[in-house]
Amino acid sequence: MISMHEVNSIRTLRRRGESVASIGRIVGHSEPTVRKYLKAQDLSPAMPKKRNRPSMLDEYRPIIEEWLDEDSKTWRKQHHTARRIWQRLRDEQDCTACESTVRHYVARLKTERMSLKDAFLELAWEPGEAQVDFGEFDAYYYGVRTRLSFLVVDFPFSNQGLAQVTLGQNAECVCEGLKAIFDYIGGVPDRLVFDNAAGVGRKLCDSFRTTEVFGAFAAHYGFEFSFCNPESGNEKGGVENKVGAIRRSLFVPLPTLTNLEMYNKHLLERCKELSDKKHYKKGEPECQLFIEDIFALIGLPEKPFNVIRYETHKADKYGKVILSGNHRYSSDPAFAEQEMIVGIKATYILLFDKDGTLIAKHERAYGSAPSDSTEPARQLPLLCLKPGGWINSQVRADLSSDLRAYVDSMDKASLKPLLRLMRDEQAGSGYAATIQSMERVFAATGSLDAASVVVGATRIAAGDTPVQYDDPVDLSIYDSVFLEAQND
Repeated sequence: MISMHEVNSIRTLRRRGESVASIGRIVGHSEPTVRKYLKAQDLSPAMPKKRNRPSMLDEYRPIIEEWLDEDSKTWRKQHHTARRIWQRLRDEQDCTACESTVRHYVARLKTERMSLKDAFLELAWEPGEAQVDFGEFDAYYYGVRTRLSFLVVDFPFSNQGLAQVTLGQNAECVCEGLKAIFDYIGGVPDRLVFDNAAGVGRKLCDSFRTTEVFGAFAAHYGFEFSFCNPESGNEKGGVENKVGAIRRSLFVPLPTLTNLEMYNKHLLERCKELSDKKHYKKGEPECQLFIEDIFALIGLPEKPFNVIRYETHKADKYGKVILSGNHRYSSDPAFAEQEMIVGIKATYILLFDKDGTLIAKHERAYGSAPSDSTEPARQLPLLCLKPGGWINSQVRADLSSDLRAYVDSMDKASLKPLLRLMRDEQAGSGYAATIQSMERVFAATGSLDAASVVVGATRIAAGDTPVQYDDPVDLSIYDSVFLEAQND
C-alpha cells in the first residue's frame, strides 16, 4: 500500500519536471501507480467501509512504540529487530503471539511511522515559503470569557502574516485554518515549517511523525513540510514574533466572537492591513514583497480537501457516543449499544450509522469540563446575549414549576445576571449540579442569591452533602446598630 508521504513525493517530483518512468524508479512503484496518484483530484479521507479486525497485539502497542522510540535515541546497529521484539514480548510480557504475527505487526507500525527526511535546516527563506505556529488569546466567545487559539502562517520573505482563530490546536484545526488561508491567497506555499509541538505531528531524531489527516492534507495540496528542531527557537523566530504582533494589534481589547466563520474572514483582511509598512530589513513595502510570495505559490487543486477524521465508536445504552473521555454526543436511542462511524471535524461532530447514513450533527466540544449535546446548558451562552429567548428556551423548561415562575417574574435587569451566573457556574460544576443547587436554594429561601448557588453547586459536584439552611434570621437589630453608628 502506498503512503501519503509517497504520494506527496510523486507529485513533488512531477512538479519538478520528472517523467513518470523516472518517478516510478525513484519511489519504487509501477508507472500505473504513479499515473493513478498524479491524476487523483481528491485525497480527502474516505469513510471506512469495513472495520479492521483488532489484533491480539493491540494491547502491547504502547510497549512496542516505546521500544521503537528508544531506538531513535540509540546507535542504529543496536535497534530492535522484529525478532528481538517478539522475544521481549514473550519473555517480559507473557505474550503468546507467534513470531510471524509480531513480525507483520512491527512492519505495519514501522510503515506508519515512516516520514520524510527533514532536508530544510537552513534559515534562508525564498518567496512562497512559510512558517506555521499557534498563539493564544482571551476573547468573549458567546459572552463567556474564553481562552482561544489562533493559527498563524508567516511568510518570512515578505514578513506577511495571516491568522485564523481556532477552538483547539489539533490536526483538524490546523488543516481547516491552512485551507482557509490557502483559499484566501489563491495558492499553496511550496514549503511549510511547523513548530515541533504543533498538532499535526512532531520531529523524532532524523524523521517526523504526522497525523493521518495532516498527511493526506499535505499530499492533497502538494506542499513540502518539515518541523523545527526541539528547543530551537531561532528556527521559528519569525513566526513567533508574528504571533505576538497579531495578538497585540488585533486582539486588544478583548474581542467578542459569536460567528467564528465571519470573524475569520474579516481577520484575514485585518492581517493584510498590518503589512502596510516597509520591511524591517529590506526597506521595501511588505505588501509589494508579498506579491513575490504569491507568484511563487503552488496552484490550488481542483477539489477542496474535506478536513475530517473518521473513527468507529460504540454508542452507550442511551445512544450517545463519548469522545475525549468527557464529551457526549447524542445519536438516537435506537442506536444504543451499536457501532457508529464518527466524523470528527474542527468545529463539528458527525454521527453516521454503520452504512454511512448521517444520523446527527453536533458542535464539537472542547475543554476538560464534561459536556452533553442534549443538555439545555448549550443554550446558556446565547441566552446571555439574547435574554428575550428565555420564555421558549430548553433551560426554562428544565426548571421546576415554582422556580420557573420565580424566574419568569424577573425583569430583564435581574434576569441577565442570573443567566450569566448559570452560564459561568455550569462551566465549572456542570449543568446538573447548577440546576440542582438553584432548586435547593430556592426551596429553602424562596429566592436565589449567587453565593449560595455557587457554594451549593460546588458541593454537589464534589459529592458533598447539601448546605442546610436555618430558618430566616431577623437582622433588623443589626440594621439599627448600623444606623446608630452612622449618626454618631
